[in-house]
Amino acid sequence: MLPPPPPATPLRGDIKADWVILGAGLAGLAAARRLAELQPDASIALVEARRVGFGAAGRNSGFMIDLPHDLNSHDYTGDRTKDLQQIRLNRGAIDYLRGIVQRHSIDCDWREQGKLHGAVEKHGIKALEAFAKGLSELNEPYRILDAAEMKAVTGTSFYQAGLHAPGAVLVQPAALVRGLADALPENVQLYEDTAVHSIETGARHVLVTDHGRLQSPRLILANNAYASQFGALGFKGSILPVYTYGSLSRQLRPDELERLGGEESWGVIPADPMGTTVRRMGFGRICIRNSFVYRPDITAGRQHLARVKLAHQRSFDRRFPMLPGVDMEYTWGGALCLTRNGGTPFGEIAPGVFSAVCQNGLGLTSGTTSGKLIAEYAVGIESELLDIMRQIPKPASNPPEPLLGLGVRSTLAWKEWHAGSER
Repeated sequence: MLPPPPPATPLRGDIKADWVILGAGLAGLAAARRLAELQPDASIALVEARRVGFGAAGRNSGFMIDLPHDLNSHDYTGDRTKDLQQIRLNRGAIDYLRGIVQRHSIDCDWREQGKLHGAVEKHGIKALEAFAKGLSELNEPYRILDAAEMKAVTGTSFYQAGLHAPGAVLVQPAALVRGLADALPENVQLYEDTAVHSIETGARHVLVTDHGRLQSPRLILANNAYASQFGALGFKGSILPVYTYGSLSRQLRPDELERLGGEESWGVIPADPMGTTVRRMGFGRICIRNSFVYRPDITAGRQHLARVKLAHQRSFDRRFPMLPGVDMEYTWGGALCLTRNGGTPFGEIAPGVFSAVCQNGLGLTSGTTSGKLIAEYAVGIESELLDIMRQIPKPASNPPEPLLGLGVRSTLAWKEWHAGSER
C-alpha cells in the first residue's frame, strides 16, 4: 500500500562498528535508537536481510496490544502478578513509540481506539467471560458488547458477543516501521538487502555477508525466529518458528462500504486464540489473519500460500456475506517466534552478545520493549522495567526432532480444530 522505498544501502567491504544489531524489525529499530540516545558518539550498524517493513514487523495485523495476550491460554490472562508486569512492559512500549511517532510526525494511521474480542460459539463466549473476569481482577477497564452492538461496530452479525478493551493502539505497521527507520539518529547506519550467512563470535564478532564482513566487539541479536538458523548461538533447541498468515482484501467500493456499514476502522481478536483476527483498515480494505504452521525451515511455499488464501476467503465470506465477490488481493506468511513456556532468551547469551529475540506473538509491543531494554541492559542502565524483563523465565528446552515437530504440529492442529467457527 505504500510507495516504493528509496534505494537500499547494502553492506559492501570490510566494515567496523562499535555496535552491530542484527534485524531491523521493532526490536532492532528500538535497540538502535536507544543505543544512539545513550551513546551519541558510538558507531552503530543495523543490518537487515531485506528491506525494513518487508518482514513480519511490517506485515502483521497492526495491533499494538497493551494487555496480557498469552497464545497458550484460552482466556489470554493467567498469573495476576505476571499479567500486571506484562501490562507495564506493553504500555511502556506504546508510550515510547507514541513519543517517536509524534516527535517525527510519522504517518502510520496511529489510532488509539482499543481492540475488540469477538466470540461466535459457546466456548468462545465462555472464553470471553473468563477474559472479562481476568480483566476485572486486574482492575482494567472493558465493555461487554452484545450481538447488536458488535454489528453496529463491524457491520456483520457474525459475532454473538464481544468485549472492547480501550488501551490497544491500531497502526499501519509497514508505515510505522519504515517511519521509525527513516527517523533513526545520525550515528546509526542502516544496511538493507544484507543477509548474514554466518556469525563468528570472539573478542570481535564477525558477521559474514554476500559482499563483505562486519566487525564489532558488541552484537545485539534482534532477528527473532531467524536466530534459530545460527545454531552455535544456542537458540535452536529452545525457540519455535511458527508461521502465521494474513490476507488483505481488494479495495472496497463505496457501495460495498455502504452495504457493510459499521465503523470505518476496527480490529477484532478472536475469543479463541486460534481463531481469526479481522481488521478493517481506515482506507477501505479488510485484513484476515489465521492459520498456524510449525516451519523450522522458516519458509512459506507458494502451494501452501494458495491453500491459506482459500481458507482466508472462506473466513471472510462467513463474516461478510453482504460483500460477495470481494477477493483477497494479497496473501503472505511470516514467522512468529514462540517458546513452549512463554519464556524469552533476553540478556547476554555470550561475552558481548546480547539477545532481544522471541516476542511470543506480541511483536509490536514486546519487540519494542525487548529492543529498548536490551540496549539499556548492555550499557548498564537500570530501571523498573528492566527488572521486570529479567524476571521473565528463560525458554524451556525442546525435545529433539522428530518428536518436537510431531508434538507442535499435533498441538496446533488440535487447537485450530477446537476453535471451530471462531476461525
